[in-house]
Amino acid sequence: MHDRIPVARTEGELLLRGDDINTMKNLVDLRKRVGMIFQRPNPFPMSIFENVAYGLRLEAQTVPRSEIKDRVEKALKDAALWEEVKDTLKKSGMALSGGQQQRLCIARPSSSNRRCY
Repeated sequence: MHDRIPVARTEGELLLRGDDINTMKNLVDLRKRVGMIFQRPNPFPMSIFENVAYGLRLEAQTVPRSEIKDRVEKALKDAALWEEVKDTLKKSGMALSGGQQQRLCIARPSSSNRRCY
């Protein structure tokens, strides 16, 4: 997911739903379709709720403001985190345990309809 480097050589194909991402011209569109979850979690320095809602707010033109709360809840449920955090959504995402931070980071892409493959 790094910017292309002219001197770097690649071989083969890397397909995303049939499209070779190595030949895609618009990297911004590619990055909108793919989320990365690292081994070491990296929550944003904001609340649990805002960690998940952040991407939805960036896509405000396509996600009605009235849907954000429900989408955040669904994403946290999908990431098996909702029951643990539903009463502390204003708490910092940085204060969660390592495993909870990992699931919080997993919830972020799913809140904007991306899928982890």
